[in-house]
Amino acid sequence: MADKKSRRDFLKQAGSAAVASSALLSIPTYAQTTKIKNVLAPSRILGANDRINLASIGVGGRGTSVMKWAMDTGQKSQPAQVVAVCDVYRKRLSNAQQISKAETATLDYRELVARKDIDAVIIATPDHWHAPIAIDAMRAGKDVYCEKPMTKTVEEAKKFTEVAKATNRIVQIGSQTTSSDQWWKARKAIQDGMIGELLMSQGSYHRNSIEGEWNYKIDQAAGPNGKGDDFIDWNMWLGSATKRPFSAERFFRFRKYWDYSGGIATDLFYHVVAPLNICWGEAQFPHKVMASGGTYVFKDGREVPDTFHLIAEFPKGHSLVLSSSMANSQHIPGLIRGHEGTIMMVPHGQFEGKVDYITATAERQFKDKFVAKFGSNEVKLETDRTREDHMTNFLRCVRTREKTVLDAPTAYRAMTTIGMAVESYRQGKVLYFDERNERVTDRPIQVQAKA
Repeated sequence: MADKKSRRDFLKQAGSAAVASSALLSIPTYAQTTKIKNVLAPSRILGANDRINLASIGVGGRGTSVMKWAMDTGQKSQPAQVVAVCDVYRKRLSNAQQISKAETATLDYRELVARKDIDAVIIATPDHWHAPIAIDAMRAGKDVYCEKPMTKTVEEAKKFTEVAKATNRIVQIGSQTTSSDQWWKARKAIQDGMIGELLMSQGSYHRNSIEGEWNYKIDQAAGPNGKGDDFIDWNMWLGSATKRPFSAERFFRFRKYWDYSGGIATDLFYHVVAPLNICWGEAQFPHKVMASGGTYVFKDGREVPDTFHLIAEFPKGHSLVLSSSMANSQHIPGLIRGHEGTIMMVPHGQFEGKVDYITATAERQFKDKFVAKFGSNEVKLETDRTREDHMTNFLRCVRTREKTVLDAPTAYRAMTTIGMAVESYRQGKVLYFDERNERVTDRPIQVQAKA
């Protein structure tokens, strides 16, 4: 009886939220009403024993997983609790509230952004909502953990970064592999001169899905006319995307469509480009990006390709080469090439996986120099598996106000390479980045030669 009562109470609350959602759609967001120079919204001052109050926005499969991770971390090492959850699909909302015991469940994220007792938000929505929600949250005084990709476009990433700086908010972009130690070991190895002048980084992301990548299960009863837990606020989910009649295919399998995602590039390549920006010693904007590929196997009406390749050149005189297919699972080893040596980062090629060590090997011509300095022509650098994970790092930084592992400026530079690759593929053009003006163009930009 208690369970039935609890469920009735939830549905009543969610029904009220639906009415509130319709009204809130006419309310301007913080992004529409506030200029960047006037955005230092007050935030709660955390005492040493205060729990960080979190709101989880977007609680599908990945969102629920990240929410649980935050709850677990909050109980074990960084005092925190989830006090509110949000999703446009009531079934997911109900499930998340039952798991988190959050006091508030709503269909409209703006209700949570407006609350002064919430310290930080976790964003795990489709890509096209990352920037709007994050910007509104930061302007309302909230710190942000945003799942990768940082945003859907380069322009959004620029705005995201500007607002993070203007509001002095803590930002962590959720490519959790960047907290693994191998990238930081490679960074130091390059800085120590183990491979000489940087030439090229390479990597891949390959899968082989029988059903076709991103063909997630569709709940047939769900939709804007769904009753009870089957209700989806379709207009809210679309946001600024092209207005269309409800499509369960687009809702449940959004990564297949350009309106909401960049496909392989935004879903998977971000896990490669972000950590490489850490390895290089400083995050870098690309100078020139080109992409190719196609839909070779999964011809099911999807818009994004099932096979995708990226080449990027950087002003400091090195390049990046990435390959992928969702129809073949064999990776290319992830490595960084220098003139004097090579660092093998991920022999198995899967960038999200941790490794026990990375290996620096001298080029034959520089073997004697390498041995004299490092003791052998091949050096194994063991990784520290006790390094704090991505969520621990975020919650600790919310309290201490330190820089996170994958902060907004670093994530923006990675997103620029990713976003330009998507546009290069879609436009069939080589694209260039004007770093001085921070804009993408199809005209070559004069780059100053490396010293």
